[in-house]
Amino acid sequence: MDDTKYYNNKFPGDLKSAPMYSPNTKPLLQSLLSTLADIDFEYEQARDKISKSSPDLNLKIRVLEKLKAQHQERRTPYIQQLAILQERMISPR
Repeated sequence: MDDTKYYNNKFPGDLKSAPMYSPNTKPLLQSLLSTLADIDFEYEQARDKISKSSPDLNLKIRVLEKLKAQHQERRTPYIQQLAILQERMISPR
């Protein structure tokens, strides 16, 4: 299989194919992505801790469901900000 089609016939490290962001956009994008990664990491740690704890399966399921809902609630504003940022980046000026 020819992998070059995934890179528009450019090498993956080709700087010309890298997206260009305005000086204000790049730090915001990095910050949003970093925050989402932190939220996801904390969720995974908490989920693992709960999964290894209480032998009461019903309690564990309820706690994991609540944790998942909290995780989604924490992520939502950052996902919304990413969508707004993406719209600004692709919309004509």
